[in-house]
Amino acid sequence: MLSSACKYAIRAMLYLALHSRKDRKIGVKEIGETLGIPKPFLAQLFRTLTTNELVSSIKGPGGGYFLTGENRQRTVWDIVLCIDGPSKFDACFLGLDKCDDQNPCPVHYAVGPFKKKILADFRFKSIDMLAGEIAEKGTLISLKGLDLMPRASGTGESGHQSLP
Repeated sequence: MLSSACKYAIRAMLYLALHSRKDRKIGVKEIGETLGIPKPFLAQLFRTLTTNELVSSIKGPGGGYFLTGENRQRTVWDIVLCIDGPSKFDACFLGLDKCDDQNPCPVHYAVGPFKKKILADFRFKSIDMLAGEIAEKGTLISLKGLDLMPRASGTGESGHQSLP
């Protein structure tokens, strides 16, 4: 439903919400490396986010990106509008050109309530609210550094079979 650019922008703004302050600005290099986002692409996204006043920045030594109190009150929907535009949620889930209530695709009525719920959440939840949920619930914005390989029973910490 969302473009990769939009997903990256949301994750990058959440990273800033969790790690930046007015006296701690963060550069594209740190964010890109931590979140696994290509740095040139992230720099382009930040230019767009900054131009649209979703992110704040200071140039020069000690500069970087950060979120002001006003930036933190922006919603996920603000990011979607900035990066993907307003028609993203109007698009057919299956990618058909003509899909609406008069010409529904096979999943149109199943996906409709889901899209409405997500849209309502995106319009309501601020970056600050989501950052609070991340801190409270321990949700992730990056999988970097996590061991995602399932461990078979009878394996040690290394993930290899233990010898008798």
